[in-house]
Amino acid sequence: MRATGRGTPDVPDSRLADTVLERLTAVYGAGADPERGATMRTYMKDVAPFLGLTTPVRRQLSRTVLEGTPRPDEADCTAIALRCWALPEREYQYFAVDYLRRHARVCSSGFLPVTRYLVATVPWWDTVDLLAAHVVGALVAADPELTADMDAWIGDDNLWVARTALLHQLRYKDRTDTERLFAYCVRQSGHPDFFIRKAIGWALREYAKTDPEAVRSFLARETGRFAPLSVREALKNIGA
Repeated sequence: MRATGRGTPDVPDSRLADTVLERLTAVYGAGADPERGATMRTYMKDVAPFLGLTTPVRRQLSRTVLEGTPRPDEADCTAIALRCWALPEREYQYFAVDYLRRHARVCSSGFLPVTRYLVATVPWWDTVDLLAAHVVGALVAADPELTADMDAWIGDDNLWVARTALLHQLRYKDRTDTERLFAYCVRQSGHPDFFIRKAIGWALREYAKTDPEAVRSFLARETGRFAPLSVREALKNIGA
């Protein structure tokens, strides 16, 4: 399956995933707080049901789940992520995102189709943004040929896939492909959705920490092209 495709990746066999998922569902389930979960679900716009685990509690429980487990390989990462995504409660997906962030270096460019599936399935900013910056970004940095896939993703009909392309260089700093970043922002400058307009501003604001003058000059050249939200976000820390 191509990284730009819409297929569902196969879940590979993984003894590690069997162990982790068995522990995970038991430990997270035992810590559930249904009342808090209902509040969290409302706050997150009903994207998914929640167990009601606060971030500190969830991370402590995750340490219990992973205690003594070995370093995964790519198949393990794939199996754990996809099996977590198949569970209804959002905290399982948070676990998968944290796990992938920690082990992104063991994944090859062939893992990109899995990330596309995760980005496009039960999508919301809480998982998409971390996957974009910490997992997709790491994969592209390790294999520059994947920039061709990002060039496809930026034009994707799924706004979360396009947002991922906008944000994948978020942590690159002076390694940022400035020409590509600016081209992506221009490509999506007319998008009507808040989350794309916000992502444009965020990506530019983050790069402005490295080269503020480049961002000012870019926005000056493109006066009138971007939504006010994008411009405000881009210039938040550097001024006009």
